[in-house]
Amino acid sequence: MRCQPMRTASSFVSPRAVGGQTVCYPPVPVRPGHSRERDPQRSMHRICLLCVALLMLPATVWAPVPAAASPPPSLAPPLPGVPVRGFDDVGRYEAGHRGVDLPGRVGDPVVAAAGGTVSFAGSVAGAPTVSVDHGDGWRTTYQNVHASVATGETVRQGQPLGTLAAGHCRPAACLHWGLTDGVRYADPLAGSRVAEVRLLPRGTVPVIRPRPVAAAGGGPLPVDGRLTSGFGLRVHPITGERRLHDGVDLAAACGSPVTAPRPGVVTRTAWSRAYGWRVFLDHGDGLVTAYNHLPGLDVTVGQRLGKGQRVGRVGSTGLSTGCHLHWMAWRDGALADPLTLPAP
Repeated sequence: MRCQPMRTASSFVSPRAVGGQTVCYPPVPVRPGHSRERDPQRSMHRICLLCVALLMLPATVWAPVPAAASPPPSLAPPLPGVPVRGFDDVGRYEAGHRGVDLPGRVGDPVVAAAGGTVSFAGSVAGAPTVSVDHGDGWRTTYQNVHASVATGETVRQGQPLGTLAAGHCRPAACLHWGLTDGVRYADPLAGSRVAEVRLLPRGTVPVIRPRPVAAAGGGPLPVDGRLTSGFGLRVHPITGERRLHDGVDLAAACGSPVTAPRPGVVTRTAWSRAYGWRVFLDHGDGLVTAYNHLPGLDVTVGQRLGKGQRVGRVGSTGLSTGCHLHWMAWRDGALADPLTLPAP
C-alpha cells in the first residue's frame, strides 16, 4: 500500500508530519479515464450548462411589471380649484412632478376621484396618504390626507376619503393627487370630466375677446408677440389631453429676441422632451420665471441679467406646434400666471 498525504482542516500534510510517524491511507479510487486533477474544459462545460438553465427559466421571472392595458379612468377632481402645480410629462426615471397639486385648506374634505377599493390608508415617508385601486390596473393617490376610510373598503366616486392635512405646498395647504398603473404615471387631469361651458341666448353669436398684449399685472412681456394660449386648463394641441397649461404662450417669429422682464440671475438651463431648451431666472423675493422652447442657450448659469437684457430667442423645440415662447412663473414655489406679475 502506498502512503497518501492526509487532509487536515486547512491543508494536506505528509505522512511523516503527523506525530513523527508514518501514517498510511489507502489511495483514493479513480474512475477509468478520469484524473484527480481539475479539468478546465469540464468546468467550463458545467458553467455553460448553468447559463443555459438560467436562460430557460420562465419569462415571467425576467419580465418587468406590465403596464395597464386599459386607458386611464374618467376622474373627477377630489378638490375644487385651479391646480397650483401641474403634471410633468417625464420618463419613469427622470426627475419631475408626477401628479398635480390642488389648493385647499386644512380640514377640507377630499373625495374619491372615481369608484374603487381603498388599497392603502396610512403613512408614506411621514405623509398621511390614501390610495384607491380602480380595478382596471390604475390607482389614484391622495397626499396629505387624514384618512376616514380603511384599507379594503369600497368607495364610490365623490365619497369622502378623509380631510386635507398640512405639510404639502408650505406654508399653504394643498393636495398632491396622482394617477399610476404601478409602472408609469399619468396626468390625473387628462381624464377629468370638468369642462368649460358658456351659455348663450339662442340665435346669438359668441364674441371672441381679443387677447391682451400686455401683462394684466402691469409687468412687461419678455417677447413682442401675441397671446395664443393662457394659463389654466386646456386641451393640449398635440396630445389631445385636457391638462393644466402651466404658463402662457406668446407667438412670435422664430429668432425673435426674448428679454428679461425684470432683473434676475440665471439659476438653471436644461433640455426637456416637453419644453425643449429652457432657461430659469431667479428674481428674488420668491419669484422665479422660465423661458421655454428656445432654439438653444445664449446664457450661462450664474449670469446676471438686467431688465431688458436678452435671455434667448424664440424657437420651437420640444413639444411645440410652431415658433412661440412658453413663459412660466412661480411664487414661493407655487405656479402662477405670469401675466399677473406686477411691474418690477
